[in-house]
Amino acid sequence: MTEEEFISNNEITDPSFLLSEFFRLFPDLEKDREKISLAWDYLLQKTEDMKRSCGRPYYLHPMRVAAILARNKLDADSIVGGFFHNILDVPGVDVEEIKERWGAAVATIIQGTARITNLQISSKTLQQADSIRKMLFAMVDDVRVIMVKLADRLDRIRNLKGYDNKTQRAVAAEVIDIWAPLADRLGMKGEKNELEDLSLKYSNPDVFQQIKAIVSAKKDERKNYLESAVKKIEEGAAKAGIKVSVKSRAKHFYSIYQKMRKRNKEASELFDLFALRILCDTVPECYTLVGLAHSLWKPLEGRFKDYVAMPKANGYQSLHTTVLCEGKPLEIQIRTREMDNVAQHGVASHWLYKKGTNHDMVDLKGLSIFNQLRELKENRADDEGYFNEFKSELLADKIVVFTPKGDVIQLPVGASAIDFAYQIHSGIGEKIVGAKADGKIIPLSAPLQNTQIIEILTNPKSHPVEGWLKWTKTSKARQKIRAWLSANDEGFVDKTAAAKQAESNAQQAEQNKIRQAHKKGTKPYDAAAHHSGKVRVENSKNYVVTFAKCCNPKYPDPIAGYVSRNRGVTIHRANCYIFLRIPDLEKRMVDVSWEEE
Repeated sequence: MTEEEFISNNEITDPSFLLSEFFRLFPDLEKDREKISLAWDYLLQKTEDMKRSCGRPYYLHPMRVAAILARNKLDADSIVGGFFHNILDVPGVDVEEIKERWGAAVATIIQGTARITNLQISSKTLQQADSIRKMLFAMVDDVRVIMVKLADRLDRIRNLKGYDNKTQRAVAAEVIDIWAPLADRLGMKGEKNELEDLSLKYSNPDVFQQIKAIVSAKKDERKNYLESAVKKIEEGAAKAGIKVSVKSRAKHFYSIYQKMRKRNKEASELFDLFALRILCDTVPECYTLVGLAHSLWKPLEGRFKDYVAMPKANGYQSLHTTVLCEGKPLEIQIRTREMDNVAQHGVASHWLYKKGTNHDMVDLKGLSIFNQLRELKENRADDEGYFNEFKSELLADKIVVFTPKGDVIQLPVGASAIDFAYQIHSGIGEKIVGAKADGKIIPLSAPLQNTQIIEILTNPKSHPVEGWLKWTKTSKARQKIRAWLSANDEGFVDKTAAAKQAESNAQQAEQNKIRQAHKKGTKPYDAAAHHSGKVRVENSKNYVVTFAKCCNPKYPDPIAGYVSRNRGVTIHRANCYIFLRIPDLEKRMVDVSWEEE
């Protein structure tokens, strides 16, 4: 049985055989056999009579999760965490007992996974910042929490076949929105590709089957085509004295699907469905091999990317080029074997084993995702709006630009020179008056492009203006601009903060009303029975009242009113942005309330 067969197996249920097969397939964990075996026995003891909704034993899923983690070369604590990732839901399980028997690290992992397991499979819940916040912040405490949850989600979407269509689509949406991008940010390319492919399988099954059929039909054609290309590369590398290994493959289905959407073509109309990966030993050999490939075939203009000199945010390094081979585009990736290990396992490849039975991690400060999360946790963790901006930025595509000194700055797609300036330093962002890209003046509103050299022009008398918020994409720049305007510009209203405050005030007012009613021995009135749809102004009905069309207030919305110049008293929702921007609002406001019959 191979690793892949073991991980995807649902039929073998003998616990003893499963454990022995686990150690046969992952011999690196043999030195931790006692710790892992005791955890497996504990899981069986606590769940021996439990079945999944499909009727299979409870323990099969934890074993598959542990196998996914073992394949990614994670340590024994992670494997035990994989066994126990949902065990706190089992009656009679005490986290203190687990901490005492398997250590604080295992307890941290299972408590972290328990906190984010409640991320429900529904589009509405996915947009709730609190759930995503818990998930991402768990990474800061111990990245293994997210590694375990990724393995859990991967196994769940692999085993969706028996569920109804609605559930399948909901899981697929969650995976493509959250888990696949997270796997990408953590550099786990294999998991990311599989999550995307399985998401496509359940979200758009017709397209998935169409692509599958075309890739399968071209199998023999692909074999001869790629074998010929591989032979030429191996012969050229041998003449250059470079020891290489060359792997050929079809691109994964979701990648093909994205090309279909981008180019508005059917899968059968695409030619660049094949790719080669060349592995060598050193960085200089990588660049030599690019030259070799370009001497064998004509390179396509604009299709060379150097992720060796400019690594991605997740640590990924490789040279990418596309050449015209036998009249068809062929993508070639060239990297060292060490880079390939990082590309396949991402954060897991940073794991190092110490002598003996203890394990530890390499310092992950080089990966920007962790620096961003730490900064967020320290500064604005309680601001839901800011967090949502950050989440979108974190999961978005990135560009790479340079300072004049050659320092690399990574920004989300669509970021402007203002984002760049704030990324360098808040003081530079506040004083920016202009910018140059590759020596040419550009508007501050212009989206930056990959690999541009950006120079910031400043003036000590300059300061942020509200219009900058329309031109910025990074949560850091937007937060700093809002903070400066709130402190220095009397005419500025922070819409997000104002809306939040208005909502809080309305809730407080309603609670006060209920308390007062109880004190008087009366019940709060039944709105459905007693509401007239009219508004009282300062406890009187003798006013001309107009309902604002911008927010269309209706009972029981919290409302506010002001004296307009020619329409009497205008009624808005209390959190209406237009209302909050009215000049001299404090002088013109009047008390308003819904009238009771």
